[in-house]
Amino acid sequence: MIYQGNAITVARNGDDVAMLTFDLKDESINKLSSAVMAELDEAVQAIRAQSGLKGLVIGSAKEVFIVGADITEFHGIFEKGEAFLVEMNLKVHEIFNAIEDLPFPTVTAINGLALGGGCEVTLATDFRVMGEAAKIGLPETKLGILPGWGGCVRLPRLIGADNAVEWIAGGSENRADAALKVGVVDAVVPAEQLEAAALDILARANAGELDYQARRAEKTGPLKLNAIEQMMAFETAKGYVAGKAGPHYPAPIEAIKVIQKGAGEERARAQAIEAKAFAKLALTEVCYNLVGLFLNDQVVKKKAGKYEKQARAVKQTAVLGAGIMGGGIAYQSASRGTPILMKDIKEEAVELGLKESRKLFAKQVERGKLTTEQMAEKLTHIRPTLSYGDFGHVDLVVEAVVENPKVKDAVLSEVEGLVGEDTILTSNTSTISITRLAQNLKRPENFCGMHFFNPVHRMPLVEVIRGEKTGDAAVAATVAYARAMGKTPIVVNDCPGFLVNRVLFPYFGGFSLLVEQGADFQRVDKVMEKFGWPMGPAYLLDVVGMDTAVHANEVMAEGFPDRMARDAKTAIQVMFENERLGQKNAKGFYAYEEDRKGKPKKVSDEAAQALVEQVVTAHKEFSDDDIIARMMVPLCLETVRCLEDDIVATPAEADMALIYGIGFPPFRGGALRYIDAMGVAEFVRLADGLAEELGPLYAPTDRLRRMAEAGERFYSTQAQG
Repeated sequence: MIYQGNAITVARNGDDVAMLTFDLKDESINKLSSAVMAELDEAVQAIRAQSGLKGLVIGSAKEVFIVGADITEFHGIFEKGEAFLVEMNLKVHEIFNAIEDLPFPTVTAINGLALGGGCEVTLATDFRVMGEAAKIGLPETKLGILPGWGGCVRLPRLIGADNAVEWIAGGSENRADAALKVGVVDAVVPAEQLEAAALDILARANAGELDYQARRAEKTGPLKLNAIEQMMAFETAKGYVAGKAGPHYPAPIEAIKVIQKGAGEERARAQAIEAKAFAKLALTEVCYNLVGLFLNDQVVKKKAGKYEKQARAVKQTAVLGAGIMGGGIAYQSASRGTPILMKDIKEEAVELGLKESRKLFAKQVERGKLTTEQMAEKLTHIRPTLSYGDFGHVDLVVEAVVENPKVKDAVLSEVEGLVGEDTILTSNTSTISITRLAQNLKRPENFCGMHFFNPVHRMPLVEVIRGEKTGDAAVAATVAYARAMGKTPIVVNDCPGFLVNRVLFPYFGGFSLLVEQGADFQRVDKVMEKFGWPMGPAYLLDVVGMDTAVHANEVMAEGFPDRMARDAKTAIQVMFENERLGQKNAKGFYAYEEDRKGKPKKVSDEAAQALVEQVVTAHKEFSDDDIIARMMVPLCLETVRCLEDDIVATPAEADMALIYGIGFPPFRGGALRYIDAMGVAEFVRLADGLAEELGPLYAPTDRLRRMAEAGERFYSTQAQG
């Protein structure tokens, strides 16, 4: 044994090859924490001290190679400042350079995932072999940083600037065949042949068949591009990437600049440029929030995983109510392998649901994600029916009929009498109380809410709503089914609007007040889109549908009359009364025309502007900051209330629900991170100023005031979620 640590062992294979194996104790995956990097340094020193070695193979004893750096350490490390980060990266470069400079050929055997720092480890060796099912990539830009351990230096020299820019700026995970095609790896083999293939490459390098020294010279020298080629490669890429990334995500463009700046340099200088750029990005608010988002996502996944372990198997499901929503739920279930019955009382509704499912599968075929045969097979998982004949074998039912308590009551009572004693019933309601819907059920403990967001195939969130009598088994099974569908379930307690709609409607309330006081709704949309929302509030209302918004608003006003009930007529009600329902009938705050792809495209409409004038009571001037404050404060305060009322258990879950459910700008980290970034005391001051004029919708809670006085935050650096 050459070296033995907690995460790394190095042993001699026979006499002359060192086998460095990553196998992090008590973890299911390998990741590069500070402690692991210290071990890697010691391991490389131990290898250098050996005599008679003719090669090194780096591999993993786990199902994955290395998933990357340990992201749980990021906030704490980044807080130490720019100089510390530059020094840390240069130290890592020393370790990786020591691998690259070993006096014999080196090869990495890549199984499972090699991402981020894990990918950068592989780039330090002369050769790479990859398992057929493995994936490799540099996803750092998705965290608001760039590859800082040699990725921006070595990858372009290995596969060319164009390919490297695509990999790094896109942050994609790449399959083995794609990696082989561009030259990131030298061979792709079945997983069980990885070690043999790696040893074969070393033997060929030692025999002079493969020139490993030439490989090194290429990786450590300047990029082979003349000035004109550089100009064309980088400037074109910057324009394209800026268009895709948008103004709020600086990392992809910075990565291109780092590759460009280092292109004419030798290894040491290029790595110094990379280390400095990494440190600068690591200290941005965008990076802080995107790392926080990753950590919050882990909290949410961990919680869902605990429920999943307790859940009974869900092998056969059913959806009541076909149509667009039912068809979307059926598609999602069938596409992920859970067979589903799709029941309706009308033949044409069942046809509509099937048509929706077929359309979504056909799109997958068009994109090359499925073959026609696979589509046909998946469609057999959806069984349309007009009767309850086979419901005795169903494990879980999703009721997705119209948003009307009487209709839902009738359907749920009926189906409860026809399913097994242990069958879980769920309601895809967006506003109706689960406790209220459970009143007429014989087994309320087997009933909970399962709120999907529209369009089902796109929106990642499912709210799992626990009523007063809902049992743990019902929640666990529903969470497990949502996960099996590829969704992110978040468990919330029952209240009007649950979590996401309860938080969204104060945002619409802020919008209504702005419009009343003379703000132009099109300008409000532009300001909020510039702030980072995928669409402004007027446009979002058109997408949601004015009828849906009016109904939901009535539920909220009844549940929270002090801050959500309004005497005055709102612009939303005026649109509804004038049958401007939004996209569903091609007129709302905007008019809608079909674009070339047949999708609705919004255009300005004078008729809508004239109608809005009816509710305007004043003509105030608003700055962009005024508009942002008046829109965001009610949304953030309602999120705080949901946390205080125990509707949602943790800040992490609250923030993830808003990002996944209503498109809260991810780079801002969620409503509670947004308050933290502003400072709780500053947020309370801002809210108080608005509450004086605008009332309870803007009034901070007592608990929030106490937090402000005590200098508390929703997130501490160490304790995420």
